[in-house]
Amino acid sequence: MYEYSTIGWLKHCIFHPVEGFEDLRWKKKGSIPVAITIVVFLFIAMVVDHQLTGFAYNMNYVKVFNVVPLLVQSVVYFLTWVVGNWALCTLLDGEGTFKKIFIYSAYALVPYIVCTFIAVILSNVLIRDESIWIVAVQWLGMGWSIILMIQAMRAAHQYSFGKTLVSMVGTVIVMLLILFLAVLLISLFQQLYVFIYQIYTEILYRVRG
Repeated sequence: MYEYSTIGWLKHCIFHPVEGFEDLRWKKKGSIPVAITIVVFLFIAMVVDHQLTGFAYNMNYVKVFNVVPLLVQSVVYFLTWVVGNWALCTLLDGEGTFKKIFIYSAYALVPYIVCTFIAVILSNVLIRDESIWIVAVQWLGMGWSIILMIQAMRAAHQYSFGKTLVSMVGTVIVMLLILFLAVLLISLFQQLYVFIYQIYTEILYRVRG
């Protein structure tokens, strides 16, 4: 088993996922700062894809830019995945800690992020008839990251391949529940705020009257 630099471990996991994530686990390597940087680049990739994709391929209304949906689709979804996987796999006797799940999941996203940037560049160069190359790059990034994520979760929790897939499907379900409860909670807080504000304005009106 070789020793690598911080970035070397990242490359080892990306290009040799079966050995890479297992080596990462047994060597207790992996960097939180690198993982956070990857998540930041995930958000940047979302913004670039939304705003800078070539005109012929961009279906978004770029004149009005709202950062919140992109932040949710990148950072919030990622954190929800980590929390959901950690919560579920703790019940399923998984060995992965919150830190490991965070690092390994971030590492697995690198091909998707890189291919998103490449696809944006190609969209500004290729014509519509050559769109197959953009689609191929997008699918390559997504497929590669899915393979990495499967192996990352398998190594983190020391599951069999089948149990890994089941846990990942379960994690998606837990994510939906978390997001639903979050939306419900936000809605309740908004209603509470409106109710308190109405009482406050009513009291203020009567005092002044």
